[in-house]
Amino acid sequence: MSLEWFDRVSGELQDHLKSICEKYDRNGNLIVERGSKHPRIEFYTELDDNERDYFATLFFDPYNEEFYMESFEPDLGQISKVILSDIEDIVDAVHESFHNYLEEEDDDDYEYDMDDDNDDLYDPDGNDSEIYEIDVDWETPEVTAYIQDNEVEVTYQFGIVQETGDGVLKRINRIRTADDDLIKDETNFIFSKEEASTIIAMIASHMDSLSEME
Repeated sequence: MSLEWFDRVSGELQDHLKSICEKYDRNGNLIVERGSKHPRIEFYTELDDNERDYFATLFFDPYNEEFYMESFEPDLGQISKVILSDIEDIVDAVHESFHNYLEEEDDDDYEYDMDDDNDDLYDPDGNDSEIYEIDVDWETPEVTAYIQDNEVEVTYQFGIVQETGDGVLKRINRIRTADDDLIKDETNFIFSKEEASTIIAMIASHMDSLSEME
């Protein structure tokens, strides 16, 4: 049983999809769930209220070392499994699922302007506050570090700042409240190559002292 093929595809899939589909590049995301019996990659778009709208799930069978998708067959009334033998088949299947999802959505509800994120912030003192954007090349998809009963989820994503070459670690904490509202808290930690080795060494030497999340 090996996850080497799963990890390779997980690392390369987002770049493949972004390179062939402009709409996916703007709106598509994926998250990796590695801890399941059959690890999976889930694909989604993020709505204005921070909710995720999932459109495809890619499963991995670690015993047979193969990827597959599940499809409901209405004529048979059962779920079938579609084996995807290589990364080209995987990209095609996810790409097709994405466009099927878009066709089902109202264009007015789905299309949004990413430039809205660049609007000036309101300053209570009456001054405009300027937002400075940092261009980041995300090297990994969002990887789930912790999940509990679909109520709490913590993910991490690693990237490189284009201008400086520094590393970026993005942490997203999503909490589902009793009223079924989704609270999303995002933090970004930027560090240099020299800092990275120190951080890794400090964490590694104190791993035994850490407690598990409850």
